[in-house]
Amino acid sequence: MTRNRWIGVILFVCYLAALLYLMFFSDMEQRGILVKADYTYNLLPFREIRRYLFYGRQIGMGGVLLNLWGNIIGFLPLGFFLPVFSRRCREYWYDTLLAAYLLSYGIEMTQLLLRAGSCDVDDIILNTLGGGLGYLLFCLVQRVRSRRYRRRRRS
Repeated sequence: MTRNRWIGVILFVCYLAALLYLMFFSDMEQRGILVKADYTYNLLPFREIRRYLFYGRQIGMGGVLLNLWGNIIGFLPLGFFLPVFSRRCREYWYDTLLAAYLLSYGIEMTQLLLRAGSCDVDDIILNTLGGGLGYLLFCLVQRVRSRRYRRRRRS
């Protein structure tokens, strides 16, 4: 592996550690293992997304940003870093999307079973979207790098 790929692997491991900490151990929004007395979940797609979009003023901008944009931005690095060191994810965009979906699904199911946060199908949707946007960002960066490389070779 090249130096850049090793840096990508190290950043990816740091990202995963931060993600797992935020999902299960941070103090925000009653996170932590077995913190909640009851199971909390939403299995209806777009229910919470719609609630945050239509009732954003009542909920507060911080809640909207944290829930909607936080879930998308939280998985952007996954979609960006996976293709850095995985040829399969680099060649097939749907593998990156599937990885984002499976990681998100695993986190949500673990949150449900351990009562660490709430299990929400909308989080899976937003996280998968974030992984896809991260892959698009990776493709954009690769295109810019490729153009710069071709320009340097010409001159």
